[in-house]
Amino acid sequence: MTDTLVKLENVGKKFCRSFRQSLWYGVQDLGSELMGLTSGRAGLRKNEFWAVSGVSFQVRRGETLGLIGHNGAGKTTLLRLLNGLIKPDTGAIEIRGRMQALIALGAGFNPLLTGRENIYVNASVLGVSKKDTDRLFDAIVDFAGIEESIDMPVQSYSSGMAVRLGFSIAAHLEPDILLVDEVLAVGDLAFRAKCQVRIQEMKRKGVAIILVSHNLHTITHVCTRAITLEKGRVIYDGDTEQAIDLYRDSVTKGNRTTSESLRAGTGEIRVRRLEIFDEMGEVGQDFEVGDFVKIRIHYQALRPVKNPVFNLTMHLIDGHQVTGIRTDVDGYGLGTLEGEGFVEIAIPKLHLLPNIYVMDAVVFQEDGFSLCDRANNVGHLKLKGGLQINGTAYLPHTWHQSSSTEAVIAS
Repeated sequence: MTDTLVKLENVGKKFCRSFRQSLWYGVQDLGSELMGLTSGRAGLRKNEFWAVSGVSFQVRRGETLGLIGHNGAGKTTLLRLLNGLIKPDTGAIEIRGRMQALIALGAGFNPLLTGRENIYVNASVLGVSKKDTDRLFDAIVDFAGIEESIDMPVQSYSSGMAVRLGFSIAAHLEPDILLVDEVLAVGDLAFRAKCQVRIQEMKRKGVAIILVSHNLHTITHVCTRAITLEKGRVIYDGDTEQAIDLYRDSVTKGNRTTSESLRAGTGEIRVRRLEIFDEMGEVGQDFEVGDFVKIRIHYQALRPVKNPVFNLTMHLIDGHQVTGIRTDVDGYGLGTLEGEGFVEIAIPKLHLLPNIYVMDAVVFQEDGFSLCDRANNVGHLKLKGGLQINGTAYLPHTWHQSSSTEAVIAS
């Protein structure tokens, strides 16, 4: 029996920006298919674009493949192609074995049926007998943690409950291939930890897993290989760390300037740009965990403004805010600002874990509430090194041990 469970060869999928034209093109394509014609499927018609183009890769038994890239890079489209929800316009997809997918919140559930009924429906679709489903039922419900709601209609479930049940079904019905999209992001921390442990168990049993996530720590810890996608094309397929580095580079290159369309506020003070300096005073954005960093926010005050409040926020690519630094919270008064200048934030040690951190610069009036300007994606920090652990921050700490001879280990 071959170890290759998933095989894609030159797969492409196009969509149309116009809904009405999309319906007409669909009718044309259906007619061509009924007549046995496939010519024209490889070209673009008016208002069409390639969501996925020329994608080829294989996934072997027991391998966990991570798909990473910007929003709109083609990750979810690929999962939908693999799951058979949409057909490719070019190329071929070959699937060997039983597949289970978690690619949309509530996908595969009938909202009018209870959780119990949906478990049996999903199992029957996968070809699992009622006897085997009976044997696995308690474990599925226990893992999902929804014992009290199992006989309620799924439409009454919260998003977290629906995801927990969906993952639990997928994990316990022993598929050969598991597709997982960002839906796990809605689960709580404890459940995400359980999912990672379960994924490792499935890997050991030979399940091929394809995972889409913006959480780079999850990709690093779970995936044996990763593919970086950009504008629907594979730009790298191989080592997970190198794939993540390419993704980080593409993110920072694509967001070097602040989008004027996102600017908001009264405009008395405008953020002009942001600069990041290392300990030697050199401008950069690539740093090691624990490095010294100085962040300089350049501004222009169009008229005198008394004691404005500057706020620097850092967030991950997925939008999760890591921290916010404000002059008013720190008790730092700026006095009256007029004309051009800058304010600086010195951070002695970057106690953040390796990742990309996107920065927004915000200026308020003296009340700390009325907005003068907000510049999104005005700067990026790329951190490497440090310890490979989950989370966003590294807390300096010491370990103490009590024994016949006390030992102290500092880190």
